[in-house]
Amino acid sequence: MAGSSLVLSDDSLLSRVDRRLYRLERIFALISGLAVFSLMILAVISVSGRNFFNQPLPGYVDWIEQAMPLIAFMGIAFTQRDGGHIRMDMVVGALKGRTLYAVEFITTLAIFALMVLLVWGTWAHFQRSFDFGSPMWSRDSSMDIALPIWPAKLMAPLAFGLLALRLALQLVAYARAFLNNMDQPVAVPLIADAATQAAMEAEQVSGNEK
Repeated sequence: MAGSSLVLSDDSLLSRVDRRLYRLERIFALISGLAVFSLMILAVISVSGRNFFNQPLPGYVDWIEQAMPLIAFMGIAFTQRDGGHIRMDMVVGALKGRTLYAVEFITTLAIFALMVLLVWGTWAHFQRSFDFGSPMWSRDSSMDIALPIWPAKLMAPLAFGLLALRLALQLVAYARAFLNNMDQPVAVPLIADAATQAAMEAEQVSGNEK
C-alpha cells in the first residue's frame, strides 16, 4: 500500500475513486489558492494607485466579495480528504478497531447530512440571484461597480457538493472497514502520532514528498 499524506491507497475500486476525486479536489484547492494570490495582487495595485496616483482600484471591495467564496469554500473537500480539519484527535486517537470506525462513521454521517442541507440551501440562494432574462444574468449586483453576484453564490453549492461526495466516499470506506475489521482502511485519513506528523511535515518542507 502507498499513501498520500495519511490516506492509504491500493488497487480496489474504492481507492481508485478516491484518487480520481482527489484530483478534482486539488483543482478546487488550486483555484482557492489562486484567488488568494489574486487578491494580494489587487491589494498591491490598489495601494500603489492610491499612493502614487491618488486613485485606488475601482471596485476593490466588490472583487474581494467575489473572491471570498473561492477562498472560504473551494478547499474544504481537499482538507477533509487529508484529515486537515480541526477535530478531537486526542479522543478519537484513543479508539481502536470497530469502535473507531463506528464513531467515525456516525460523525461523518452527521456532517454529510448537514452538507446535503447546505447544498440544497445554497443552490436555492444561487437560483434567486441567477436569471437568464436579466443583464449579465443577475438579479442582484455589487454596490460599487455592479458586478453580478451569482458567480460567487454558485461557488458555495459547487464546493459543498464536492465535499458531500467526499463524505459519501468516506462513509463507504468506514462501513467497509467496520464490516471487515480492517487495520489499515483506504480512502480515509488515519490518525498519526506526533513523531509521524513531525516527520511528514519535515518531508513536505524539504520537498521530498513521495
